Amino acid sequence: MRRPLFPLYALAFATAAAMPLAAAQEPASVQDPDPAHEQVPADDPGQADDSTVPVDEIRRFVAVYNAVRQAYVEPVDDRELMQSAVRGLLLDLDPHSAYLAGDAADSFDEQTRGNYGGLGVEILRLPDGTLRVIAPFDDTPAARAGILAGDLIVAVDGVPLTPTSTEEAAPLRGAPGTTVELTVLREGEDEPLELTLEREVIRIASVRSRMLEPGYGYVRVSAFQTDTAADFERQLRRLQDEAGGNLRGLVVDVRSNPGGLLTSAVQIADALLEDGVIVTTRGRSPISDASFSATPGDQLDGAPVVVLVDAGSASASEVLAGALADNDRATVVGSRTFGKGSVQTVLPLDNGDSVKLTTARYYTPAGTSIQATGIVPQVVLHHGDADGDAQEPGYRVTSEATLPGHLAGLEGEDGTPGQVLPGDDYIDQALAELKARAGAG
Repeated sequence: MRRPLFPLYALAFATAAAMPLAAAQEPASVQDPDPAHEQVPADDPGQADDSTVPVDEIRRFVAVYNAVRQAYVEPVDDRELMQSAVRGLLLDLDPHSAYLAGDAADSFDEQTRGNYGGLGVEILRLPDGTLRVIAPFDDTPAARAGILAGDLIVAVDGVPLTPTSTEEAAPLRGAPGTTVELTVLREGEDEPLELTLEREVIRIASVRSRMLEPGYGYVRVSAFQTDTAADFERQLRRLQDEAGGNLRGLVVDVRSNPGGLLTSAVQIADALLEDGVIVTTRGRSPISDASFSATPGDQLDGAPVVVLVDAGSASASEVLAGALADNDRATVVGSRTFGKGSVQTVLPLDNGDSVKLTTARYYTPAGTSIQATGIVPQVVLHHGDADGDAQEPGYRVTSEATLPGHLAGLEGEDGTPGQVLPGDDYIDQALAELKARAGAG
């Protein structure tokens, strides 16, 4: 029996407890002969000097705050003004850090449970308020409407999205059966696309499987949710039974899988590894550092594995691909992945709101940071003809490296965006690579 794995969401709550947010004192109460060096201490007097807040910056903030209250053309509610100020504090850090007001923190967790009213699409809110599609989930209104990774949603129901629009995915959520009209910009399209979608209860079946040929199995993982790892192992056992006890090889398809729970990706990697490091996280705070390693017991007994990826494969998908590739357990086939190699921690506040803050980077077993570079497949596939010469418009998509204000990569230049690779043709190419590894020609 495998030992239980320490979940990253538990790390998030531990981080919240260990990282008190600095509470600035009233600037007027601070006395110092040299105002330029006045500083307000954080809650913990034992913290290092870089945890203090310079009072001259607080005074500058208060001056601007009062100017807005007193001179703006219309009255501004104090709470709304402070909410805007707090959001602005996080806005320029990176695309994934954000202030989650009220129920937004619960919405942030909904997709890991795979049960909510909406369209079934993983999105990222950009500083200008528009929503960048990381990937649609399989068999959801978004996927059926033809939404692609890299699409940019610029308006909802005819209302342009702006920096003051509702946070995160809220404009896309709603009661099942209601409709929503999206205005979408897509690379290669001259005019915006107007798409009308009907919301559904999104219950994502994150794992599906089938036999490709006798002895060769296929598992599609569309998201990493709470029960994904258990479903993966269940599907794997079913394929093995269908193959007469042993599979000759397995294709694991994580194309346009936007990620989810790290622990699910770690557990799937563990199911296919005998030993070795799976992933590490490292940040400024020691409590953000973690390492996950495999436990004995490769459920495929060494049978070859191919991981199929594309530009919509992000976060936990990249962790899985990197772990299996660096441990020489699988061949990664497809296009360069998204490059979302940062860890977000949700820090609850005492008013019921939360701060989603980037606190660490992911590193593959070889010590490579995924951030802004992604995973480069050992076997690169192209959207177009077999030689990769024909490039249809709309398939070179936004990656982490092209997001405004993204956290810089550590591996030299940021990676060139990859391509979305939809359809069964790429499964056939992955199967051919799998059979070559299995010695079947």
